[in-house]
Amino acid sequence: MLEKRLIVCLDVKEGRTTKGVRFKDNVDVGDPVVMARRYYEEGVDELVFYDITASAERRKIRIDTVRRVAEQIFIPFSVGGGISSVAEMREVLLAGAEKVSVNSSAVRNPDIIAGGAALYGSQCVVLGMDVARDPGMPCGYGVVIDGGRTRTGLDALAWARRAERLGAGEIVLNSIDADGTKQGYELIVTGLISRGVGIPVVASGGAGTPDHILAVFRDAAADAALVASMVHSGAWSIAGIKGCLAAGGIPVRTP
Repeated sequence: MLEKRLIVCLDVKEGRTTKGVRFKDNVDVGDPVVMARRYYEEGVDELVFYDITASAERRKIRIDTVRRVAEQIFIPFSVGGGISSVAEMREVLLAGAEKVSVNSSAVRNPDIIAGGAALYGSQCVVLGMDVARDPGMPCGYGVVIDGGRTRTGLDALAWARRAERLGAGEIVLNSIDADGTKQGYELIVTGLISRGVGIPVVASGGAGTPDHILAVFRDAAADAALVASMVHSGAWSIAGIKGCLAAGGIPVRTP
């Protein structure tokens, strides 16, 4: 089995890291630059940075904050939020990101995935997917954009497969129903997408204990797990999580 990746997510609003539950009631949890450095030094495999209000506010990402975070870490760094053109992808990559995540903009203009993959390679293009239970969708889950504000009418599995065909190299799948709850990942939709596409899928939304991460690797075939609340709160360290994963038979990179 290939090594599984542990990724920390920094949701950034007005230059500060924030965390909520199901995309609501966000509270300030710290300086993203300081937090990024700490997680890097603790041995996290990758870092994801989302400017969480950029798309809804129809503005560009806060590139200065991206640049300051990139200067502090030397691991893969994925950035998303408000990126609506291939030119803006380039700006983010030049600021220090290795990957660019597109979510709402890709739904509105799927060609951004193909354009980014053609210019920078599929390995640079990540599809961010926020999904919620929807019995009206063929797979049972629909795609939601604008930070959880707008239902698109897109079936989650169909959209994931289309994005892969367009050239996306990875999918970060966030369950709105589980987000911030610390009750565990949404295993059904994660398994559905992980087994339904041929590119890596990162599980996101709901991690509260290492057992939740073990479950998403074993039962839902995720390639990586994204965490936020459980480490931002200080309840778990990166080393502590990786130790539990290794003890559970999951291959991980040790610092």
